[in-house]
Amino acid sequence: MASSSQQQADRNLDECSLYGSWIFSVLGALIAIPVGIKKKSYAPLVFFGATGAMLDIVQSITDCERERVEKERAAALLAEGGGSETSSNSAIDTFQDTLEKEPEKL
Repeated sequence: MASSSQQQADRNLDECSLYGSWIFSVLGALIAIPVGIKKKSYAPLVFFGATGAMLDIVQSITDCERERVEKERAAALLAEGGGSETSSNSAIDTFQDTLEKEPEKL
């Protein structure tokens, strides 16, 4: 049996990816309709529709995984650095130092 944290993570992933992407399904249908009419067949609709749905699912899961990793990194930075102000200030200072040293390259 999976732990409660694993079940919570799976539930969050399911909720995140449920309505994440629909563009590939629409594009598949838009391509399949004229091709299906020309060929007088439902095969293009099945092929392009299924391919679009599959790409939507993959895209949604990828986006959710990236979001989860970003949240984990942010939590690690907060725990490590003592706050987001410290890390953002150091990034700004680094960028300002770069501008002062080499303004002609930017």
